[in-house]
Amino acid sequence: EAAGGDGGGRQAACRRSRPPHTAAGDDCDRSGVTPRPASMSSEPSASFRVPELVCPAGGLPALKAAVDHGADCVYVGFRDETNARAFAGLNFDDGSLAEGIAYAHRRGRKVLVALNTFPSTGGFARWTRAVDRAASLGVDAAICADAALLDYAARTYPELRLHLSVQASATNHEAIEWYRERFGVRRAVLPRVLSLAQVEHTIANTGVEIEVFGYGSLCVMVEGRCALSAYVTGESPNCQGVCSPAKAVRWEPHANGMRTRLNGFLIDAFEGDERPGYPTLCKGRFDVGGDTYYALEEPTSLNTLDMLPELMRIGVAAIKIEGRQRSPAYVAQVTRTWRAAIDACARAPAAFVADRRWHTDLDALAEGQTQTLGAYSRPWR
Repeated sequence: EAAGGDGGGRQAACRRSRPPHTAAGDDCDRSGVTPRPASMSSEPSASFRVPELVCPAGGLPALKAAVDHGADCVYVGFRDETNARAFAGLNFDDGSLAEGIAYAHRRGRKVLVALNTFPSTGGFARWTRAVDRAASLGVDAAICADAALLDYAARTYPELRLHLSVQASATNHEAIEWYRERFGVRRAVLPRVLSLAQVEHTIANTGVEIEVFGYGSLCVMVEGRCALSAYVTGESPNCQGVCSPAKAVRWEPHANGMRTRLNGFLIDAFEGDERPGYPTLCKGRFDVGGDTYYALEEPTSLNTLDMLPELMRIGVAAIKIEGRQRSPAYVAQVTRTWRAAIDACARAPAAFVADRRWHTDLDALAEGQTQTLGAYSRPWR
């Protein structure tokens, strides 16, 4: 999707008349779109840029909620393993996606399709068909991780904007430039393992737009490469598009509450009124040396609201919200909060302080009801 320009990235969708390597926003037709005030422009400067707000949607109601509450872009997936959130009941068929794209485009917003898993041996045609579908439906960008799929998309649809998925785990500017030079990638989503200084260094050394995660659940695994899920169930997000597939999940009532199992493995036990979480191995509680605790990773959510001035200062092009498997109500609340925060910071970045109410609202939605700055904050380095 085009970054910058009037409307903070909410301009009408570009009709892809530019070659892959030209600057974003060069030839967008902005007619008929109400721009934001000049003081809130996303046009980058030497030291400051207002990022696009990129929000999740696991279905049409969530897409509309994101658009209605201020998202610049909404990212979605098809109902198959070509995306890393291939849970039952989630995602889009061609009809619902066409309706969602029309809804977003009428309001000057954009829709991005995640094709961010790695094709299986002998199954590559399913992924190329997904690229064909995305292009024919008029999406504003395809988010891909696999080099062969990027190559197919770049050769077959040279006017289709390509984003490098976080699943590609490109953690430095050399890797990102490799994808740009070969496939014309226009934006890269950085893995959640870099410090703010490393993000700044990457932005300063590549012409590719950089998108970072701003809010949502975290995982101890390296961007979808879930060895634990693959070990226990034979499936993992980066290949089959699902962590802890529903067919392997069992909920077992017991005298004092609920137990959860994954393919027979006991993952957790919840007592009394304690809310059961979805059973994933990395966030299970285990008996270790007689103590029961989150042995691998305690459930928590990333929240970078307080870092907004710094993210704008270093030139982040887009801030991504995690949560395609979450409800439309979650999408609406998180989008509303982040829209207010970005707009407030854009008006007065030097004086920006995150509103306490924003944190209160996000606290209620956080996984485990705790939040962190994650790898962005490493004061010892």
